[in-house]
Amino acid sequence: MVFRIFAVVVLGGWVNVVLSHGGGLDHHGGHWDRASGSYHCHRSSCTPPQRQMHLSEVQPDPQPRFSTLYDRREWPHWIDSDGDCQDTRAEVLIQTSEVAVKFKRNRGCNVSHGRWTDPYTDRTFTRAADLDIDHLVPLAWAHGHGGSVWSRERKRLFANDPANLQPVEASINREKGSRGPDDWLPPNRGYHCQYLSRFVGIVRNYQLRLETIEVQRLKPLARRCQIRL
Repeated sequence: MVFRIFAVVVLGGWVNVVLSHGGGLDHHGGHWDRASGSYHCHRSSCTPPQRQMHLSEVQPDPQPRFSTLYDRREWPHWIDSDGDCQDTRAEVLIQTSEVAVKFKRNRGCNVSHGRWTDPYTDRTFTRAADLDIDHLVPLAWAHGHGGSVWSRERKRLFANDPANLQPVEASINREKGSRGPDDWLPPNRGYHCQYLSRFVGIVRNYQLRLETIEVQRLKPLARRCQIRL
């Protein structure tokens, strides 16, 4: 009797854990917990990435799904590629400002003021400090969708590609986190089609891949926007 009660408690707790996670499962039968950066299995047939990595050493997979867990330090960003003291953040702010920008301490390195319209919220900002430079296709998302096997140079290129960068309200960028368009869309509904179109274009350009479940979730929006997934 004690064993049965214990089993019910354990199983009940396990069910609660499973049900506490939102979102769908990938083709492995699990998903990434974006808050902790860990992978969770929800099917008996699921093999966590760490185990997949071990198995790939024994029996290599010609198209490995994962090579390492995401580490932001492996994706060099906000670099100063031309040595003019303006890093990627500053250059994006300069290129996208609707007026001539002002710099901190008149050194011409760090942008302090300008005028930017955030497409995610359709709000206008004049202080650079109120903005984040968003990776439209997040680095962690790219890592989990094919980018994990890239060279450091390709990761560096992706992390600083102006086509994948835009100034947005800081709080909205942090709300978005590493989620893809199947799980997060900008509050500005008028930007949804352009957002998805740009996202899919970057995915194709870098030969990343959408999971089957992500494609299924995006189909209604893609049909409405006439975008081919």
